[in-house]
Amino acid sequence: MKRLINYFLSADKKETSKMATRINKYLSEVGYCSRREADRLILEGKVTINGKISEIGAKVEESDQVEVKGQRIEKSKRQKNTYLAFNKPVGIVCTTDRKVEPNNVIDFIKYPKRIFPIGRLDKLSEGLIFLTNDGDIVNKILRARNNHEKEYIVKVNRPINSDFIQSMSNGVEILGTRTRNCFVKQLGSRNFKIILTQGLNRQIRRMCEALGYRVLSLKRVRIMNIKLDVPIGEYREFSKEEILELNGLLENSSKTYD
Repeated sequence: MKRLINYFLSADKKETSKMATRINKYLSEVGYCSRREADRLILEGKVTINGKISEIGAKVEESDQVEVKGQRIEKSKRQKNTYLAFNKPVGIVCTTDRKVEPNNVIDFIKYPKRIFPIGRLDKLSEGLIFLTNDGDIVNKILRARNNHEKEYIVKVNRPINSDFIQSMSNGVEILGTRTRNCFVKQLGSRNFKIILTQGLNRQIRRMCEALGYRVLSLKRVRIMNIKLDVPIGEYREFSKEEILELNGLLENSSKTYD
């Protein structure tokens, strides 16, 4: 009889373990923030589970009480996934921290549901950025090794030539590494198009500076299969066809981030 009781207790523990969710995934699934942002909040001690400060990697069960900055977060609040394509103006910052930066993307859009940006587009740049409440898609798109394309139109401060195009295409030494080979095409005396599959900090600006140029304007016009087609400062939802195609492109992508 004792063995039988121990067997069922062990089985219950295994079943509970299967139902438990990592705290960063939990927060992304309920649409509070991305996993990356969740990890930052956890490290800052702003996340609690049953009244105790959470640690990175902690797991949450259905019966647990989770709070972020003192606010109760519940699984029952899980929402339908939202995917927005937004044309960010110059001067708007891609952050969810509304206290740190008054000109943040969340306050600018004023979307009725909690969403967060996928990646960043620096304050001086404009163009396409995704916003969503789907934490899994964030990590798949952001992970550098997944090689997802982002296309930009850039204007620099002086005329460019074939040497500049070739140097940009073959990779430039920045931040202690050499950028990946990429597609670059001259569009005018000072304008060019560039397609990147990585996202180093201020990568295009740093590449141009390394070659003796300064970026005057930078606009992102495409991320993977989604093209920029809304006026500046406005957004639209992804179409069903775009979501299907995007999911197809992400099918073999890793969910975890670098």
